[in-house]
Amino acid sequence: MQIPENLRFTASHEWVAGPEDGVVTVGVTDYAQDQLGDVVFVELPEVGSEVAAGDAVAVVESVKTASDIYAPVAGSIEAVNDELVDTPERINEGPYEAGWLFRIRVADAAAVAALLDAAGYRRVVEDEA
Repeated sequence: MQIPENLRFTASHEWVAGPEDGVVTVGVTDYAQDQLGDVVFVELPEVGSEVAAGDAVAVVESVKTASDIYAPVAGSIEAVNDELVDTPERINEGPYEAGWLFRIRVADAAAVAALLDAAGYRRVVEDEA
């Protein structure tokens, strides 16, 4: 299981990269995609929508279940990974690369720093095992 040291994480298994120019990239972790199984459908948020931290903003469906994806920080949706609509399996193939879900222009950059670091997220995963 990959838990990149350069990312931030949520206890609900989202990863956050950045911010870069005030925008973060969000996806589901390697652990989450493994627990989901083969991803078959993705519903992405609408570009331009305002989100609060903790809002359910996307859905990932697998052969096993459907899971809400939560906004890790407040802000506005700047972009979505439209390629996942036709090839949702990219989440399984590369959750930290081609499997990213959406980008948020962050309302408060300090909120990103408050998310879990790799060691903190590793403890979350170990507690679930």
